[in-house]
Amino acid sequence: MIRIKDAFNGKKAFIPFITGGDPDLETTGKLLTAMQEAGADLIEIGIPFSDPIAEGPVIQEADERALKAGCTTDGLLDLVKSLKDKLTVPVVFMTYVNPIFSYGTDRFLERCADAGICGIIVPDVPFEERDEIAGSCREHGIELVSMIAPTSENRIRSIAKEAEGFLYCVSSLGVTGVRQEISTDVGSMIKTAKEVSDIPCAVGFGISTPTQAHDMAKVSDGAITGSAIVKIIAEHGRDCVPYVSDYVRSMKEAVIKAS
Repeated sequence: MIRIKDAFNGKKAFIPFITGGDPDLETTGKLLTAMQEAGADLIEIGIPFSDPIAEGPVIQEADERALKAGCTTDGLLDLVKSLKDKLTVPVVFMTYVNPIFSYGTDRFLERCADAGICGIIVPDVPFEERDEIAGSCREHGIELVSMIAPTSENRIRSIAKEAEGFLYCVSSLGVTGVRQEISTDVGSMIKTAKEVSDIPCAVGFGISTPTQAHDMAKVSDGAITGSAIVKIIAEHGRDCVPYVSDYVRSMKEAVIKAS
């Protein structure tokens, strides 16, 4: 069985994010296999949602496109399940608590497990309230990925101590999006986390260039990129697959050089 930790075994990981169903489910399926072939170590899929509070305009617009194209949680789960035998890297969902509760927590997690999903990231569930879904996650073998941010400060140790899968380190305050410069002392955050746990730490929010990916991977166990990939998809639509593949390959090479 594939687990999140497999993405980090003896190497730095590159983790791309795409919004499921953008521009359509068929293209999403092609992107998942293409990104794996291009070197992705773990893949994040955003479940489109009408109120994605942690997302900037690029991913908000992708959610709107996916919903207009008819993407549903059921459709996305069916797609991932259909690729279960082809995907050899861990796959996680990024979603919000409202869609989980609306779907039915146990039903949602049972379907995730059946589709081969390894973990979920839920940005609007604070660490202190994770027990609302953590028990169901454990019951279905789904790891609930925790996040730390520059504002976490004294909470970093307690979050890291209980974290599962990998620790998602938010590089910048605010919502997701491409940033010209990342000024947060990410290394200090990760050093604090590593004092209490050996869980892999990957950095996301704002990473868009190979140089940024290299720099973040230097001080962590991996780099996460979302908005830059979603922009490529927005630009090229159904023809985006080769462009995304080339981009993922260049980012993976940068991360490898940080090893």
